Parts: sequence; C-alpha cells; structure tokens
Amino acid sequence: MKEYTISNSTYTLTVSDHGAEIRSLKKDGVELMWQADPKFWGRTSPVLFPLVGNYWEKKSRWKDKVYEMSQHGFARDMDFTLLSKAEDELWFELKENEDTLAKYPFAFILQLGYKLSSDGVEVLWKVINHADSEISFSIGGHPAFNCDLTKDRLLFTKNGQPLASPLRSGIIADDGSGCLSDRVKELSLTEGKLDLSYELFDEDALILEDRQADAVTVIDATGKELLTVAFDAPLFGVWSPAGKKAPFVCIEPWYGRCDRVGFTGQINEREYANTLAPKAEFSVSYTIR
Repeated sequence: MKEYTISNSTYTLTVSDHGAEIRSLKKDGVELMWQADPKFWGRTSPVLFPLVGNYWEKKSRWKDKVYEMSQHGFARDMDFTLLSKAEDELWFELKENEDTLAKYPFAFILQLGYKLSSDGVEVLWKVINHADSEISFSIGGHPAFNCDLTKDRLLFTKNGQPLASPLRSGIIADDGSGCLSDRVKELSLTEGKLDLSYELFDEDALILEDRQADAVTVIDATGKELLTVAFDAPLFGVWSPAGKKAPFVCIEPWYGRCDRVGFTGQINEREYANTLAPKAEFSVSYTIR
C-alpha cells in the first residue's frame, strides 16, 4: 500500500492506492476525516463499486448465470494504479480481472480523481465501458467525518436553501440481509437541521432517495459549520455504526443502493441501476468543502 499527498495553502489531502481511498483531509492542519480506528470502523472513505449496499441474498443475476458478491463491492479492497499526480490533483485506475469477473459479469475501467481547490476537494468518478455490450453498475461514496453525535447536528439543503419538510428515510430490514424494507420513517427537522444521536442509527443507515437534498453540513454545538458534502446524486446515505457510540458520521452520495427485500431480477433491472452503452463513459463528482 502506498499513500500520495497533495496540498495547497489551506488543505492537505492524502489518498491510498489501496481502494483509492481518502485517508486524510486536513484544513489548516485540523483533521476532518475519521481515522479508521478498527474499534469502531476500520475505514475512512471507501468507494463503493460496482455495488452500493447488498444484493438480495448477496446474489446478482445476468442472463442465465448467478454471481455472488459481498456488501459494497470489491473496489474498496483492491489496489489501484496511480494514473497521474499533479500539485493539486490525483487520479487512480482499476480494471476488471479474473477475480472481478467471477463476481461481476462486466468489463470496466474505473477511474477515481481528487482535485484540491481553495474551497476543499472535489471527488471525481469515471466509469468507462470498454466492452462491446452494455454494462450495469452502482457507485457511491462512504466518507466518514469526525463528529460528536451527542452535540453536533446536520443541516440539509437543496439549491442552497434549508429544507422545511421532514426527510423521508428508507429502513434496512431487520432480517440481516442488509436490504431495504418497505418501511419508511420521517426525520423531523428544525430550520433544516437534524439533531444527531447514537440511537438515530439503531436501524442502520438512513437512506434518503428522490434527491431530497443536494448538500449536508455538519454543525457543531455553537452553530459553527464544520464541513459540507455537496452532490448531485439521486440518493444518499447517512450512517454511523449502531451500538458503538462512534465519534464520526458518514455522508454518502450514491448512484445506486442495496436491493429491496426479495428482489431476484436481472442486474440491469435493479432500482437506481446505471446502464452504460459500449464505449461510453459515466462521469460524476461530489465535493467536500
């Protein structure tokens, strides 16, 4: 495993080639990222590809074959190749191999980029279909930020405006599948802000669909805005591990999610599936500022 660091006058970013994962982001020397203490959760900012969450029974189907894959896909546990390193930008690449093709039926090129600016870091994802047929995939972020869940709050905004109505959150089924149930809960907001607590995550991640927000800001007890994650994703997750009283929260832009309980369709029929034509490219990003 090798780590690469870039910096400017305000920010210092370190990324590992293992999973092309952010390992550190400091503003004026202050660490913003969770530092992967395995007592709580041994990761900092894994990239979820080609699966966000779980397949039903950890199985996907393509044509007449069944594939098995663990939660959140394989990219987070693989070594990427460094494509380029500039003063303010890093790019990494991963391609399919025999191991990935045994779990996932498609050829792909996955490129992950990180670009510093005076406002923070832009996280860039490119999925390239270099095959002669369509591919289907999900991709998502899982960045974890230092946070005191007993005092801090989250501010949800859309188009720069605080949300006024409750948030609707999907609920993970309690059958151990890691898949989405049909239950939904409402999260009460005060001027767009949600009070955090350890108990908020007793039923696992909050899954917020239908573009309910395009930015989430962590605010401390004094009202100071600590950081914002901004995105243009169709859904996002908010998570801290249940029952561990962990000192961090994850704010996760997603292009895809776990299966709904009982789903047994083809991989390209999954809810929020991304389909990419031959030789085409899927390119999106989110920012941490």
